[in-house]
Amino acid sequence: MSWSGQQSADRDANGLVIFGGTASSALADKVCAYLGVSRGALEVSRFPDGETLVKVEEDVRGKDVFVIQSTCPPVNDNLMELLIGIDCLRRASAKRITAVIPYYGYARQDRKAEGRTPITAKLVANMLTKAGVNRVLTMNLHADQIQGFFDIPVDHLTAAPVLAAHFVDHHIRDAVLVSPDVGNIKFGNDFASRIGGELAVIHKRRLNAESTTAVTIIGNVKDKNVMMFDDMITTAGTVSEAVKLVRQHGAKGVYVAATHAVFAGPAVERLSAAEVNEIVVTDTIPLRAEVQKKLSNMTVLSVANLVGEAIRRIHEHRSVSALFV
Repeated sequence: MSWSGQQSADRDANGLVIFGGTASSALADKVCAYLGVSRGALEVSRFPDGETLVKVEEDVRGKDVFVIQSTCPPVNDNLMELLIGIDCLRRASAKRITAVIPYYGYARQDRKAEGRTPITAKLVANMLTKAGVNRVLTMNLHADQIQGFFDIPVDHLTAAPVLAAHFVDHHIRDAVLVSPDVGNIKFGNDFASRIGGELAVIHKRRLNAESTTAVTIIGNVKDKNVMMFDDMITTAGTVSEAVKLVRQHGAKGVYVAATHAVFAGPAVERLSAAEVNEIVVTDTIPLRAEVQKKLSNMTVLSVANLVGEAIRRIHEHRSVSALFV
């Protein structure tokens, strides 16, 4: 496997270099196309025992380097690949290294939910900083406070403009924005302000690490087109239970949207069985072809232009938050 890319004949005169990890190679190519630069050449190989070796195949001394790599499944392999690549770039004398992590793995382990458990989101932040990252660019963290786990600058993007634009273009009437859980109200409010419509919240109870159950809904969804927005869909337990609940309360249509399509375990089967008009996700995580085939009602939107513009603004020392004003 390799983080492929041709030697850039049109490399940015100001020293911008973009590499794409094996988990985000397609997204990296789209970002580079948006910025009008070629992807940096970085080769990744595996030793027989599974260890990872990364080699930079072009000069990065004094350059402003961005490494695009989601730490999605296989999480540990992709995370180690990112860390080793960063260490390689640091030792190759890159001036500044920004880890562009569209999907930040281990984000759900952001607190001690019970005794004798780790806070792995903080551990990963420490590992990235120790490896040599100077800045992090990420999207829709599971919890906003994870930004505080870093002692380096963090730019936190949201896919809300991309997802909301899709539904605005479809002119869905009688819309009500439903947050699948209480902790996601802020994300739901963001969509409500962009799309318009009322806001409802589903109260859920977690049964175990793999399943939840929707208990009740706060708000009116009868004869409404329900739009559910979440930061991620993992096993689809929350979504499937929420869909059942709003259907029971008289919703005439249900549209589900999420930034990160993790789709682990029984997710695809649950989504296939759910009464959903459309499932909309982004390409922060690459989707397997068989998943897209099974979910014929799924639409995949790209965040490449949004990520690319954020990279441009960071490189040019301009405001990133202005993108969302």
